Amino acid sequence: MAHATPLEQALHAARALVLADLVALDVAEADVVSLVEDSVSHRRWWVEQWPEGIGYLPGLVAQDVQDSLLEKYGRWPLCPVCSAGDPHALDVEPELGPDPHWVCGKAGVTVASVGRLGGVFGR
Repeated sequence: MAHATPLEQALHAARALVLADLVALDVAEADVVSLVEDSVSHRRWWVEQWPEGIGYLPGLVAQDVQDSLLEKYGRWPLCPVCSAGDPHALDVEPELGPDPHWVCGKAGVTVASVGRLGGVFGR
């Protein structure tokens, strides 16, 4: 049995983190999971062109899925911090960097690491 390459390991890890957040918020339907797979496929090509970006995969996949969900379903994940005003989505920071987090741009607070929304939403 062959060992997974570092690229495949990083892609699987990014997929798992984003799926964990989708599952935590009960939106991991088949069509949404397909959005994750589309992003992972696209990001495989991207990191093959720029191998130094391998550590950025979790944040990029999260952003890709968030953008795709916005086009099809609306904002995700909604901010659990701000109770007043219009509902708004959390952002991924850094936009291009390692150790991505979901943050509320309005309140200026970190909510959770990508893959850890379940702890915030009690799931």
